[in-house]
Amino acid sequence: MDVIYLIAGLVLLATSGDALVRGSIAAAQRMHIPPIIIGLTIIAFGTSAPELIVSIEAALKGAPGLAVGNVVGSNIANVLLVLGLPAILVPLIFVEDGIRRSTVFLISVSLVMFYFASNGIISRIEGLILFTLLVVYLTYNGIEATRTRNKTRAKQQLEDMGVALLSVPWMLGLIGFGIVGLGIGGKLTTEGALGVAAMLGVADAAVGLTIVALGTSLPELAASISAAVRKHSGVVIGNVVGSSIFNILGITGLTAILVPLQVPQTIISFDVLVMIGASLLIVPIAFYLRKVSKTLGLFMTLAYAAYIVLVFRNGVSF
Repeated sequence: MDVIYLIAGLVLLATSGDALVRGSIAAAQRMHIPPIIIGLTIIAFGTSAPELIVSIEAALKGAPGLAVGNVVGSNIANVLLVLGLPAILVPLIFVEDGIRRSTVFLISVSLVMFYFASNGIISRIEGLILFTLLVVYLTYNGIEATRTRNKTRAKQQLEDMGVALLSVPWMLGLIGFGIVGLGIGGKLTTEGALGVAAMLGVADAAVGLTIVALGTSLPELAASISAAVRKHSGVVIGNVVGSSIFNILGITGLTAILVPLQVPQTIISFDVLVMIGASLLIVPIAFYLRKVSKTLGLFMTLAYAAYIVLVFRNGVSF
């Protein structure tokens, strides 16, 4: 049954990820909002639903290390795998405005999380602070989206996204199916992967940072590959950055509000630093390169594979 869950989850992730991308880009067309904003909000948060479900369940079941490991591991997977693997298939070129400030914000909140976790616990107050920062982030992006939309309408210019202007019910149906399907698919995939890991005798500490994190990051990967194939590079980078921000502020924040999170010292001293280092890789991409080539994508993907091997073989995160 674990194998069946894993396969069913992967199939559902692929189909719902494509539906979410199509519906969200159609929404961007209809509202004259740049795809980068859609990627930073609807797609990013919709694809982070599995991480939210898993982290809250883990915290309530008395496994806060798994909850924190899921967030940290997912952010590492977001940057190195979700951004790297699609670039191997289709080189990503970014022309959208806004990704630079979002990248700086991501690094800033990563450092805030590191500071909060440095004493071994993320308290309810600190969780509330993180969640408040998410509200500020969403409010700012909402204002920015409105400003950009009005400017675009004034110029009567709309980028041709190559997607037909869908009816409102069909558009909302695709987005709804995508978000719900990603949540269910992520849960099935995670449960299946955990079952397989248990059969193989893999330690729980490594599972949280690798198998669970990878399983809950599959929605982001599915959505990013679909967007890359459709030549929507802005959606890819927006999905990665927005999802990583939501993981830290929304998932860690909400979970800590419910249950103060005990953070293992090994995660603080190694994995959180890897997460920050991975996020810093986006800086030259956003500010200078403005693209992710196939070579860079391959390097990022191999770096993620090396991290997985390091966790399992050397027990760094155990």
